[in-house]
Amino acid sequence: MIRVTATLALLLLSAPAFAFDLQGHRGARGLAPENTLPAFATALTLGVSTLELDVGLTRDGHLMVGHDPLLQPHLARLDGKWIAAPGPAIWHSTLADLQRYDVGRLDPASRYGQTYPEQKPADGTRMPTLEDVFALAAKSGNTSVRFNIETKLSPLKPDETATPAQLAQAVVQAIRKADASQRASIQSFDWRTLAEAARLAPEIPRVHLTIEGTASDNVQRGRPDASPWLGGLDADDHVSTPALVKAANGQVWSPFWRNVTADLVTEAHALGLQVIPWTVNDPAEMDRLIGLKVDGLITDYPDRLRAALQARGLPLPAAAPVSP
Repeated sequence: MIRVTATLALLLLSAPAFAFDLQGHRGARGLAPENTLPAFATALTLGVSTLELDVGLTRDGHLMVGHDPLLQPHLARLDGKWIAAPGPAIWHSTLADLQRYDVGRLDPASRYGQTYPEQKPADGTRMPTLEDVFALAAKSGNTSVRFNIETKLSPLKPDETATPAQLAQAVVQAIRKADASQRASIQSFDWRTLAEAARLAPEIPRVHLTIEGTASDNVQRGRPDASPWLGGLDADDHVSTPALVKAANGQVWSPFWRNVTADLVTEAHALGLQVIPWTVNDPAEMDRLIGLKVDGLITDYPDRLRAALQARGLPLPAAAPVSP
């Protein structure tokens, strides 16, 4: 019995630690202005395993970090005044055009602005480029933090953005230039860019985002035609969403957190997929999903997710204090 116990102890000591992927959504949207260097610095300082962010391509070839193809009135100010809708499109603008806008706080009068009362403003902040985010991570000294880069485009509004091929090529080139192929993934709701990325850079993991609800649904199961978001696949030809992602040559399934069930997690794992739900901010839901054995979570509040992981005795990503 003593020999068995010693052997088991040796195996436990030599086994790799469970690597839960703690992703800071748009950096740390709940704590600092989203998709800005202050938000990414906040996430790195707290300690995350992945910086999640969104990119769009300018007409002069720069990858700007921002969630929407058009600048939003609740996010952007010009000469001290909140912009009116519709804001300028990233694709129709230059780097110099976009960096005129202050994105360092939310409009407190907007419904969106009232959603994040803990967010600390950083007036004077400009939209960063993807290169800026890579440089900030290097400045922090964190050589293991990953980058989950979402391509922002819609098959329903093709004139607002670069094409899937243009955007995928720009992201792949930026990742390779930063020597970050082993630390990056490309994700999208529009699976056309993921197919392009797979063709250009099969070594870079791809994350298939899904949402299935009444207000938003990129899967569109049960409809007469295939969803335009799925790059030519039809959800009705596949028994489940994990099976659909597998058919798309996916490696990571990132579903809206409300769509996640224990059975789907089990099925996805059996298919060889990782499961990383988005965007989970309630500590009770964090704990529930951790209990379902998801591989990671995307959150606006990395501090809350760290507390949830610590409560379960799971290892935490190292903190890397840095200023923007």
